Amino acid sequence: MKRYLVTGGAGFIGSNFILHLLHGEHCARVVNVDALTYAGNLENLRSVEDDPRYAFYQADIRDPEAMSAIIEAEQPDYVVNFAAESHVDRSIEDPGIFESTNVGGTVNLLNVCRAAWEQADGGYGEHRYLQVSTDEVYGTLSLDEPDSFFIERTPLSPHSPYSASKASADLFVGAYGDTFGMPVLITRCSNNYGPYQFPEKLIPLMIHNACHHEALPVYGDGLNVRDWLFVEDHCAAIDLVLREGRIGEVYNVGGHNERANIDIVETIIRLVGERLDDPEINSSLITFVEDRKGHDRRYGIDASKIAAELGWRPETPFEAGIEKTIDWYLSHPSWVEHVTSGAYQDYYEKMYGHRGAAAEA
Repeated sequence: MKRYLVTGGAGFIGSNFILHLLHGEHCARVVNVDALTYAGNLENLRSVEDDPRYAFYQADIRDPEAMSAIIEAEQPDYVVNFAAESHVDRSIEDPGIFESTNVGGTVNLLNVCRAAWEQADGGYGEHRYLQVSTDEVYGTLSLDEPDSFFIERTPLSPHSPYSASKASADLFVGAYGDTFGMPVLITRCSNNYGPYQFPEKLIPLMIHNACHHEALPVYGDGLNVRDWLFVEDHCAAIDLVLREGRIGEVYNVGGHNERANIDIVETIIRLVGERLDDPEINSSLITFVEDRKGHDRRYGIDASKIAAELGWRPETPFEAGIEKTIDWYLSHPSWVEHVTSGAYQDYYEKMYGHRGAAAEA
């Protein structure tokens, strides 16, 4: 039985990855480490909380003593690092926390893994460390060049404190592979969407606001383009790279679903309005707001490397994925209410005898 340690496992992608491992055909022990900041929600993992293969530790990846103790106790074969501050707007307001968590936390985790895994002969056995990164580290593409895409060798050119922190973390991961021979891998994904995403991100925010007839804020002219990747497809890609990817390599993971932000919003308006049979959910809710500072114009992923080497391709067309996502949010109103009101902190206290970090801040 392989032993996975997943940091940031109570977040959006991390929790979906844990569900992928435990609900699938894997024979795996999964250890979830999360600091339980505002976007970490253990309700995402209710279906596995009693599974004997699952364990949870509340800890911060910046804490060397806590992380060393967990790795010593659990002896993971694989470490997958999802733990990160990830919202661009928040990084503009407070860059320091992004540097501390995304860079310092990653370096600490690398140091702890290296100390635990390195053998007397300098080898690392069958251990693997995978850093989950983002296409935002590459910078921006032009709308006038629709046939241009990010490849794994595209120079890093981040434009926000968030993407700069992720790029720096990637460079440290690669350096630990080159310098110390650590068995590292990096995946860089396009924009994820799907169940359990905290409603500060575009798609869940628009679904939530549309349902409540609230303004749908769209930055600038709404023509910024992103490649959208259904979270379950992303989890399958991470799992495959972790098990079969070439050590030291970077793999781009994209959805082949480029859409302008305004098109995403209009699609959500149409589908939510149809499902709720509510004519008040219409384009009059769209409100164009001042553009974000340093707002990248277009992201586009070339995922041919992971397809050629590992046979992975996204299985979920955007049309199917967005309907699946909307249906999930509409059928889970209590989850949405809890995360938007902060009531999900009560769940932590009930399950673990204390409240999450966000309630203490």
